[in-house]
Amino acid sequence: MKTKFKEVNIKNRRATFDYEITDTYTAGIVLTGTEIKSIRLGKASLVDTFCYVHRGEVWVKNMYIAEYFYGTYNNHAERRDRKLLLNRKEIAAITKASEAAGYTIVPLRLFVSQRGYAKLVVGVARGKKEYDKRQSIRERDDRRELARATMKRI
Repeated sequence: MKTKFKEVNIKNRRATFDYEITDTYTAGIVLTGTEIKSIRLGKASLVDTFCYVHRGEVWVKNMYIAEYFYGTYNNHAERRDRKLLLNRKEIAAITKASEAAGYTIVPLRLFVSQRGYAKLVVGVARGKKEYDKRQSIRERDDRRELARATMKRI
């Protein structure tokens, strides 16, 4: 009997505005029982979250996962460091890219896979300058205006 999980897709919208993403990787997350239950309910956030490499392992810091409502005294801490599950080649590539000047590791999206596992899409990113952000806003507004113009004609 297959169980169907609620579609969970939590995005870090600020990351695509503040950073220019060069590479993306999908990683599993080491979680406790109450953490995965909260994620399946959609009670998580990627605001002010970042990743770092420590002793050959990639960790995500400051990721918010709300305490599970039905949890007991064994409930988890809301903001704790969580280990990401990547293979050695991916960790080596992320480490090499993040050591370059101006690059960082940013979580982009948190979702639950078809098998019921929580996955985190992380990206190697370079920070945008102020004029790059203005250009992004201008492009977004132009797309919006074009969409409105085509909708009026229909």
